[in-house]
Formats: sequence, structure tokens, C-alpha cells
Amino acid sequence: MANELPAETVVVQDPQQAVALLNPLRALILANMHEPVSAAEIGRMMGQTPQKINYHLKALEKVGLVRRMGSRQVRNLVGVLYQAIAKSFILSDALGFEPETVRRMKEDGSLSHLVHTSDKLKRDALRLLERSEAGMAVHSASLSATVRLAGEEARQLFVQDYLEAVRQLTAKYGAAEDEGRSANKPPEANESDAELYDVLIAVYPQIRSGED
Repeated sequence: MANELPAETVVVQDPQQAVALLNPLRALILANMHEPVSAAEIGRMMGQTPQKINYHLKALEKVGLVRRMGSRQVRNLVGVLYQAIAKSFILSDALGFEPETVRRMKEDGSLSHLVHTSDKLKRDALRLLERSEAGMAVHSASLSATVRLAGEEARQLFVQDYLEAVRQLTAKYGAAEDEGRSANKPPEANESDAELYDVLIAVYPQIRSGED
């Protein structure tokens, strides 16, 4: 069980699992569980208490969306590790949800992730500013752009192209140690000196001046 990897995608046909995914916080917790993690670790990532995360983990485990993956000892505490059964979830049409319900669930889940990403960016930026002020070199990059998308078809095509471009880039420079080095992956001068960098990207409707 400890070596079992999450599936890429699971089609959810169980109503109880679908209801769990309708909860934005639980959907966001699942998005942070591609690797075995404890309630305390997820809590730190999301700015929530371990008790609150543990409550939702129990609910997700009960409906089979997460599984236990052993334990990890940190200092004098032993934390149970959990992992999502898949990296992404798709609701089956057989569930009979109204299209509007499915649309709102996808939208709410994406917006919850956007809020979490924004919070993480702010927290990490403050820590990095402290390092910079202390004289440490901080390497970073940022990109700001606006795209014009007319209609649902254009939005869907943009999202597909956007995700594929990011997938290719992260696959080329991916941090997974057990996947081996791809043919087009750039060599490191010294693999032991390699640093990990977070990549956080978001696409959302432009908010014009004066809008709430």
C-alpha cells in the first residue's frame, strides 16, 4: 500500500464521493495530496489547523477519496500520512447532477484554489523579502499578461493550450527523483546542488477599476 501511486484521473460515480467533492475545502485538500502528507503538513500549506484538516481527511477517507500511507515521526509526534487516490477527479454523467451544479462546483473549486495560491504567493514573497534584506541571493521570475477570449470555445481552447504548455515545461524541469531524466531535460552542473523552485500560475477574469 505504501508504494501505491495515485491514478492520473478517477471518474467519480459514487454519490457520497461526489458530495465530498462539492465541498470546496475538501476539494482543495485533495489538490494538495498528490504525495503522502499528514494533517499538520496540509494545515501549514493551507493556513488551517491540523484538527480542522484531520476532520475533513477522516470524511474523505470514509468515502474512499484518500487512503492511509503509513506514518512519519517528527520530533516526538507521529503523524498519519494520507494520499489522494487520484491527481484529478471527473464527475460521471451517470450521477445525474444538473449541469449548473457541476459548473458551479468546478468554478468554486478553481476559485478556492486561486485564493489558496494567492495566499501562498504572499506568504512566500514575504519570507523571500526577509532573506533578500538579510543579504541572501533570491532568484525569481514573474510574468504578467492579459489575453482576450471571446466565448466559451475560445476559453476552453486557451485552457487546453495553457495546461499543455505548463505540463511540458514542468515535465522538462520536473523535480521527481524516481522518474529518471528525460531526453530533453537540461543537465545539471552538479545534481546535489540543484534547488527546488515552486511554480504557481493562475488564469482568472480581469477585474477592472471600480468593480467589486
